[in-house]
Amino acid sequence: MHLRSGQEQVGGLGHGKAGARHRQNGWGSAVLSRHGSSAARRRCGILSTRDRLRPHMFTGIVEETGEVVGRTETDEGVRLRIAGDETTADLEHGQSVSVSGACLTVEESRDGWFETFLAAETIAKTYLGELAEGDRVNLERAMPADGRFDGHVVLGHVDATAEVRDVRRVGDDWEFEFDLPEKFAPYVVEKGSITLDGISLTVAERTEEAITVAIIPTTYELTTLSEKEPGDPVHLEVDVIAKYAEQLLDGYR
Repeated sequence: MHLRSGQEQVGGLGHGKAGARHRQNGWGSAVLSRHGSSAARRRCGILSTRDRLRPHMFTGIVEETGEVVGRTETDEGVRLRIAGDETTADLEHGQSVSVSGACLTVEESRDGWFETFLAAETIAKTYLGELAEGDRVNLERAMPADGRFDGHVVLGHVDATAEVRDVRRVGDDWEFEFDLPEKFAPYVVEKGSITLDGISLTVAERTEEAITVAIIPTTYELTTLSEKEPGDPVHLEVDVIAKYAEQLLDGYR
């Protein structure tokens, strides 16, 4: 399943169960490495200085929704086994995959599933550690150099964990309202791009405290949005181009 970018392409992670267990705002980041040492791979979710220098990106176009089919807690963190037919077709050990907007490293991949490790910081700064068997997630492999660019630049570095404020039916469509953390509000503009749970979408309306997005029935039905309820968490990543622009302008202030 491929979802197109824009106001019609709006999605999220349906975590009715996970949402009830997690209500903490924060930010999370993930490894950029396709191939790295075992130590780097076990730091899934922690972005090191070395990893920041490696070119790597997603586009926010969900390939499919996967299902958590295994969860193992260890002294170091949590290992998740995620099932997904399309995503795992050519996924290899050491590659990266966006799991509901967080770039994680594949530790093992077999036909129909892969495993990834959540280190302590990932668990603390995202809701991924709260996932249980049966929860669904949005999946996207890293963009190939010769691939089509249908969304926008998505790094898989979660800026904040926001919450669903409201879900409204408007005719045949839906409107979803999400929290907008004050720290990241300057990077968000109406009709601009934003990533929620790994989905590239368009901001329909923006206030100082919230954003609203509109979705069509097909998107609602083909993503886990149909499971979303007010209070459920979403991973938010603002458009990185806005961050670069701010940094460049800082030199002229």
